[in-house]
Amino acid sequence: MSSFIIFSIDVFASLFIVVFGCLVLLVIYFYISDVTQAKQAIRRNYPVIGRFRYFFERQGEFFRQYFFAMDREEMPFNRADRSWVYRAAKNVDRTTAFGSTQSLETTGTVMFMNCAFPTLDEDALDPSAVTLGPYCPQPYVTKSLFNVSGMSFGALSKPAVRALSKGAKLAGCWMNTGEGGLSPYHLEGGADLVFQIGTAKYGVRDEHGNLSTEKLKAIAAHEQVKMFELKMSQGAKPGKGGMLPGKKVTAEIAAIRGIPEGHDSISPNGHIEIKAPADILDMVEKVRDTTGKPTGFKAVIGAYAWLETLFAEINRRGIESAPDFITIDSADGGTGAAPQPLMDSVGLPLRESLPLVVNMLEKHGLRERVKVIASGKLIVPSRVAWALALGADFVVSARGHMFALGCIQALQCNKDTCPTGITTHNERLQRGLDVEDKAQRVANYNKYIHYGAGLIAHSCGVFSARELSREHVRVVQENGLSEPLDKMYEHYQ
Repeated sequence: MSSFIIFSIDVFASLFIVVFGCLVLLVIYFYISDVTQAKQAIRRNYPVIGRFRYFFERQGEFFRQYFFAMDREEMPFNRADRSWVYRAAKNVDRTTAFGSTQSLETTGTVMFMNCAFPTLDEDALDPSAVTLGPYCPQPYVTKSLFNVSGMSFGALSKPAVRALSKGAKLAGCWMNTGEGGLSPYHLEGGADLVFQIGTAKYGVRDEHGNLSTEKLKAIAAHEQVKMFELKMSQGAKPGKGGMLPGKKVTAEIAAIRGIPEGHDSISPNGHIEIKAPADILDMVEKVRDTTGKPTGFKAVIGAYAWLETLFAEINRRGIESAPDFITIDSADGGTGAAPQPLMDSVGLPLRESLPLVVNMLEKHGLRERVKVIASGKLIVPSRVAWALALGADFVVSARGHMFALGCIQALQCNKDTCPTGITTHNERLQRGLDVEDKAQRVANYNKYIHYGAGLIAHSCGVFSARELSREHVRVVQENGLSEPLDKMYEHYQ
């Protein structure tokens, strides 16, 4: 027995010496590497220990997220909102206790005005149906308030697209394909689809990169494809096209998009066919005539004089020429990869652009003809109800549905290292995303968005969320007092 103990001690000592020696050699290697390189001053002046600076800088994001940030502080989405989405998606208790963590004195806080005589449960109604494209051979009629915004296959993984498609079908809402083309995984779940045409025309481009009517007809032949959306710009990067790193452009994605495999997929920053407002109408008409289905466009609103020209041109040509919908993306929209100057500082947020566009449509007599879709950080019922009150007919969300899939806001969408398998093509990481389970979570989330928006509407004394208007909302000003939304954004008279 004693000999065995002595032997074990000798083996342990030998292993310790080997490991310690390897560590010493590694430190020596790091030291030589640091003092001889010239790219990082910290490492050169403080070899080895200077490396910890970069390690702690990277880990700081996660420590702030989980330990230090208050429930309502974190960006881009705070813990309170993310927690609500997670609970709704899992279909567990969504109530809170002891009072709200949201300050009612902060400038910009939205407050809904409850009615002395709220709508009783037995009088509550489902949202009314809305028709998009009344002049199309195949108009689209839907009751869904809340839908899946554009996220491309490529930016998202295969199981993520499959789960969203199946979840959207269960929820009875539509799913936007994003600009990356129509994949089999979009079709798999059976959900209604909006096919997005980006500036690179992925999925509907000819060999020269121009819009192909033959491919448009092929996409429109799918009964699930209900509408087409021209993407002019998106919230996170107005003035910049889509960006998909080459390492995420697999053979399958390349075939669907019609681009070379393994190369960065960078869309142009604008449609070559569109140089003026009238060109938008020409392209909308071309797509609509080719497909027979409702067609509109998506844009971030910054400078807005062009909208006056666009709406005047519609009235000159005739109301049939109008886009069937306009998707208004907020300047605080998201994406997997965008230049920080554009992400931080370009475009109008939804609180300004949404009422501006709605008022301009009213001014030109087009409010009933052109439906308005709002997009941008609208992931909880109160924000969805707020957008409806401002004048939106529909709300779409990308990141809200990503949270429903299990996104933890790791901020690695652009690195192919997403730990939840949502935005990566690493098959090992994708295995963690169970399609059937996540599809049900997407449906649950959508259900409770509708339910929560309905609760707010009934408290305000109307029968459904679509009946909310600006008179039901007040917003806190700098002096701590609130201002009615209908006075802040007066309708066109």
